[in-house]
Amino acid sequence: MNNPTIGIDSVSWRGAFRIELRAEAIGLAARGWPVVPGTSPAGHGWSGPVPVHDDWQERAVAGSRDIAEWWGGEAYSVLVATGNYVDAVEVDAELGHRAATLLRETGRPAPILAMPNGKWVFLTESGEALPAELAARPGVVWHGAGSWVPVPPTPFEHGVVHWRVKPEVWEWKLPRAGALHGVLARALTTLQDTRGSELHAHAA
Repeated sequence: MNNPTIGIDSVSWRGAFRIELRAEAIGLAARGWPVVPGTSPAGHGWSGPVPVHDDWQERAVAGSRDIAEWWGGEAYSVLVATGNYVDAVEVDAELGHRAATLLRETGRPAPILAMPNGKWVFLTESGEALPAELAARPGVVWHGAGSWVPVPPTPFEHGVVHWRVKPEVWEWKLPRAGALHGVLARALTTLQDTRGSELHAHAA
């Protein structure tokens, strides 16, 4: 015999989650972040959220009323368009952890996203592209003009996006791109130095 409460609970959960997604989208837009709706997990082969609308770059300047309407009936992912107000650097967990440690040591936090796929994403003001040494590292992706990043609580197939460091810690002031890139470059150098020391120790 079917349990009728299962369907009710599922519908109720989806409705509550949609409201949470909408609230986050409205809150970010109120801070000037260019928010657009994205797709949700859609079974096998889904590789991550993408904008729902073809004209998403034009929609990224929408106001809170439009955003509330977009999320009024669908539990869309929350995406932030990069290249105008926000840029992002996506890195592997090893580099991300080392860079976050350096940021804490210098007392200069930056908003950091944690992806369900293990990636770390550092947010900055829009600015210059990555320096060559960072761009050459496999897995490092710069999100500038024409790109986007998912923000909490956007769902993936196995988990949701969450904050490692919330924007409130930085009082909603994004760090300069060059400054953050410099920290990431230092983190990369320390990783390479550590590996070199370990290889030398094993060879001795």
